Amino acid sequence: MAAQKAITALIVDDEAPMRDQLRARLREVWPALAIIGEATNGIEAVAMAAQHAPDIVFLDIRMPGLGGIEAARQLYNRCHIVFVTAYDQYAIDAFEQGAMDYLLKPVAAARLATTCDRLRQRLEQAPQDIGAQLAQLTAALQHSGAAKPAWLRWIQAQVGGSLRMISTREVLFFRSDEKYTRVQTAHAELLIRKTLKELADELDPDEFWRIHRSTLVRVDAIAAVTRDMRGRQMLKVHGFAEELEVSRNHAHLFQQM
Repeated sequence: MAAQKAITALIVDDEAPMRDQLRARLREVWPALAIIGEATNGIEAVAMAAQHAPDIVFLDIRMPGLGGIEAARQLYNRCHIVFVTAYDQYAIDAFEQGAMDYLLKPVAAARLATTCDRLRQRLEQAPQDIGAQLAQLTAALQHSGAAKPAWLRWIQAQVGGSLRMISTREVLFFRSDEKYTRVQTAHAELLIRKTLKELADELDPDEFWRIHRSTLVRVDAIAAVTRDMRGRQMLKVHGFAEELEVSRNHAHLFQQM
């Protein structure tokens, strides 16, 4: 009797810690699944899929070069695609049909187990044409105005040899620090490589205000606004001793002062 063909998968993410986490989670919930390769962007993913013909591709959405949506356009009908994203739910209807599913970073074991159960059932069928769903998702990602954008909810920070996931609800403020951005919570200070400009584009503007070219502060972390001896506006933040300066260009945020 011929041995049953192993189910194979490709992991695609530009962040090595995220690939490591997903691979470890898959090992827990689906030990028989064979991870045949890892790619760091859409270009590599398409090339590796052509070479290895995986049954499943776990595909990040936002990557340099060729992103996940563009890569999926080249992979549909060839494999089952699971999108993996660090962004909260939006255009989720586009994922909930056909051969597609989604996972929200950081990937929870229980949610991944559900996805794997769905995949095992769908592997008995041919991958479906997902062009319509991709069109829906692309429209949502382009923020047409009909759909509410999903803002960044988790920050990934490397701490020694491990990855720390920080909810934006924990963050008091972000501050540029030469090549890095400082992430300040009530209990820790961490450094990330994402720039302040990138963060400003990805964070909810109703939740985070830019008070200086080098500082983003979470609005509900603000305890008080005062003026120093030089007439500068200074913010006091809950749970943090240091005051943050408000630049003249952003003084309009506190017009009552």
